[in-house]
Amino acid sequence: MKKLILFAILLLGTGIANAQIGKGNVLMGGDLANLNINFSNQTSFQITPRAAWFIEDGLAVGAYGQFGFNHINGQDGNTYTYGVGPLARYFVNLKELPSLGQTKFFVEGSVGFEGANNTVNNSHTNGMGFGFGPGISYFITPSVGVEALLKYNGIVGFGSTTYTNGLSLGIGFQIYLPSKKMIKEIKSL
Repeated sequence: MKKLILFAILLLGTGIANAQIGKGNVLMGGDLANLNINFSNQTSFQITPRAAWFIEDGLAVGAYGQFGFNHINGQDGNTYTYGVGPLARYFVNLKELPSLGQTKFFVEGSVGFEGANNTVNNSHTNGMGFGFGPGISYFITPSVGVEALLKYNGIVGFGSTTYTNGLSLGIGFQIYLPSKKMIKEIKSL
């Protein structure tokens, strides 16, 4: 009897692990460390929360927010960044590579209202922000993924600087919440 129960739990866990990016599910979380990649002496930090709903298997749409700062060593002042807008994330289907198991690859794109205010030279850029790039998610449980996202970001708009851009590496986590349909299936077992 114990073996049968253990087998049922393993079977259920496998089904949940494969269904975490299924239609109707929700992802919530964000990047807790979003580091700008450049080769100058500066310190950057940005927090980017996200929430999205899977409209198809592997395709989620939702919203993001961001707040960050950048300090260049030797200067008196910082650059502050902010933004909000919609995002889309697509998980690449790699079923033919079963050895990846708990690892999933994705691409993410976003467009929204963003800004950057520099207190060193009193410059600012506000306008349409955009970003896109590849990422990887490693699922430490069937519903929690630790992620890395390499993203190209830019702001096109108005202000004293009309265009800013950069490359960032985001490290964070997402929680994948099952749909009502999935919860009913689990309860019926």
